[in-house]
Formats: sequence, C-alpha cells, structure tokens
Amino acid sequence: MTSANPSPHLSIVIPVLNEAPTLRAQLALLQPLRRQGVEVIVVDGGSRDDSVHIAQPLTDRVLTSPPGRALQMNLGAQHARAPTLLFLHADTQLPGDAVNQITNALNARAWGRFDIQLSGRSGWLPIVSWWMNKRSRLTGIATGDQGIFIRADCFKTVGGFPEQPLMEDIELSKRLKRVARPACLSVKVVSSGRRWDQHGALATICLMWRLRYRYWRGVSATQLAKEYRDAR
Repeated sequence: MTSANPSPHLSIVIPVLNEAPTLRAQLALLQPLRRQGVEVIVVDGGSRDDSVHIAQPLTDRVLTSPPGRALQMNLGAQHARAPTLLFLHADTQLPGDAVNQITNALNARAWGRFDIQLSGRSGWLPIVSWWMNKRSRLTGIATGDQGIFIRADCFKTVGGFPEQPLMEDIELSKRLKRVARPACLSVKVVSSGRRWDQHGALATICLMWRLRYRYWRGVSATQLAKEYRDAR
C-alpha cells in the first residue's frame, strides 16, 4: 500500500517478523498519527504468519526484506519520504505526544531516543527499565527498544544501521555520537518485556550484559548472534 500523503513530516519504520498476534493492535495505535501526516512503513523480514496481510491496510507502505533488523530498517529508511525518521519495534508503544516531543528534540539535536518502560509479569522489569534509561544517559548509547529518532540527512551521513545481525543499535549510536550526543527524552515508550518473562529476568539480564561485554571486547556481532540464538 502506498501513502496518499504527499509530504509526511515523520516516517515511522517498523521491522516485523512473525508479529501477527499483536501487530493489528499495535498498528491501530498509530492510525491517529497517520491522519496527522505521519508515514508508517512496515518492513517484513519473511514472516510465515499473517503479518504482511495485517499490516497492509494499516500502513502507508509494506516492504519485504531478508530477515535482520538492520537490513529491514535500512530498507525502510530508503523508502521513507519524511525529513525525520523514527525506528520503532513492533512491540513498542509511543507516548501520546511523541510527535511533538520528537520535533522539539530535533530542533536542538540531530538524534535521540525515549526513556523506556518495560511491561510484563516480572518484578524485575521496573529495575531493568530504570537501569536502561540511566545507562543510556551516561553513555549516549540508545537501544532499539527506546525508539531511536533521527534526522534523515544525518542517518544517511553516518551510513545508516550497520548490516550486522546483533548490536546494530549500539553501533549506530556510536556513529551518531561522533555527530552529537542524543536527546534523551524522559517521556516513556512502553515496550514488551516478553523476553524477560519467557526466559527468566535474571538469566536474560546476565545474557544481555555478557553479550554487551563481549561485543565491547571485540567479539563479532555474527558470533554473538549465534550465542544469543543458542541461549534462547
């Protein structure tokens, strides 16, 4: 489906892979933004469920790509028509005033991200959320769960997401930090804590910290992605 909106002021790019159970409800939340001139692009990475069928009437464009968030988000950015990009995970919900928050932030900065609130059953999730936000402010590194937004020209200048199977958000943040520190918004996106609920909060925390440490030590993203899949 192609947008009838000739000049969107924000393009939201959503990478998707087998998200049918929750995708309709997530995209429904974005329909008021579409009516306000926001472009919504879903990039499917080869779903075997009804994700594409669900997305078509609820988006401005549905693209298909080889699997991999970096590949999918880069493709979406190539087709986006707005001067501002927001990369949003399929299980993340925006705050009500997200567009104004992004617009105001990018008047002063080239890129930024929201604070995050993880939703789920585990009592550890508020602590994990707090630490993710704190760490991001200290390091200037954003995660994809936090909803990374960026001026389209800046995204192009740094070469987009590195096409690697894991830690693409960290590597993009490193590239962007050479341009400017991020705008760290205190308003929160709400993201699913399903991986903590499914695999255990402490086990997931330890896994993610181990992977980040090994990436910092120079282990390749390809090797880490294999370890991540094996651990799950």
